[in-house]
Formats: sequence, structure tokens, C-alpha cells
Amino acid sequence: MDVRIEKEWGRQLAPVFQSDWFARLARGVHAEYAANPGAVFPPACEIFAAFDLTPFDDVKVVILGQDPYHGPGQANGLCFSVAPGVAMPPSLVNIFKEVHDDTGAPMPADGDLSRWARQGVLLLNASLTVRAHQPKSHAYLGWEQFTDAAVRTLAEKRDGLVFLLWGSDAARKGAMIDTSRHLVLKSPHPSPLSAYRGFFGNHHFSRANEYLVQHGKSPIIW
Repeated sequence: MDVRIEKEWGRQLAPVFQSDWFARLARGVHAEYAANPGAVFPPACEIFAAFDLTPFDDVKVVILGQDPYHGPGQANGLCFSVAPGVAMPPSLVNIFKEVHDDTGAPMPADGDLSRWARQGVLLLNASLTVRAHQPKSHAYLGWEQFTDAAVRTLAEKRDGLVFLLWGSDAARKGAMIDTSRHLVLKSPHPSPLSAYRGFFGNHHFSRANEYLVQHGKSPIIW
């Protein structure tokens, strides 16, 4: 797996990319794509899309997902996002419902979250690849170690970021974030199984913008 990634992310994560464990991860991912053509998502060219669309120095908000959508044509390298023309998965619909209820923003015409990414929202999955119809199928490859490193680097090298942690998997990454330097907001996951247990009404989107403005940053147009 050739790592082509935004320049500053590449510089910040250089020790990771040079490590033996990342080399093992890369070999495992390459083998999965080779052995399962068309059945590993996202397309290989989009594995690092979250980093490319949101350069290291531009990150203002981090949203953490679990792993890419595992249905054909859904995953595009950004957590919770789907390309225009692709039906919105239930979790994404619930996210937009909360955005509407919280900020008044209208329901969008599509589920493409690249518009958030370009404003500084890092849409990061814990695992960056997945086998078709098999959730968490690539968690064993070592992606968690890589995304932990990305979150830790942001938390240590930047200040005044907002981390939105939805669900227990995302919440675990909160342990490496200094809450005196960043805003960490946690709630249940937006999945239909848990959204009514506290995701709806969490006001994370307005709270994130309030914090950004307080720290001299432009708010996100959700």
C-alpha cells in the first residue's frame, strides 16, 4: 500500500509510516485488496481521503466513526459520508436530523460530507478499510493503532480542537485527549439502535461552534 497523504499529515505521522507495525498493516491491507477485488471498501485511492480533504493545520473538529460503510458504493473515505446519489444510511439521516434540530440547518439533498471536511472537520474512522458486508472485519489489521496515533498527534500538537465522540468505540479514544486544551463531547451513537438514548438532543453541533468562536475560529456551516 503506497501512502499518499496530505503533506503536513505526512510530516506529522512520519514516525508512524516508518514503523515496522505500519509496514505490517500496509502489507495486510494490500493483501486484502488483492484477494478480494471489488469487495474491500473504500476504493484504495480514497483510504486516506479524510486526511487529504482536511489538512493537519486546518483541523478544527474531529468526528470519529467505527469503520467504513460495508455496502457497495457507499464508503468514500470519510466517516458517515456517502457520495451524491447514494442513499443515506440511517445513522447519517439521524445526524442530519440532529443538525436540523440543533442549528436549524435544512436537511441536505445528499449525504456527501466533503463540505464539512473542507471546513476543517476531520471525518475519521477507527479502521480505514473494511471487507464487504463484514463490519469491523479489518480491525485486526492494526488500523486502530494508526488512528490512535493520528488523534494523539492532533491532541498534542494542536490546541482548541473539538472532538465529537459518538458511541463507546469513539469514546475510548477520548482517553488520550487533554480536556484542558480541547473540547471533548460524548454521546450515544447516531445509529437507530441508540440515537434515542441521547444522541438526539446532544446539541454537539451548536456547542462545537460556540467553542470554536470562543477560540477565535470560524464556525462550521453544518
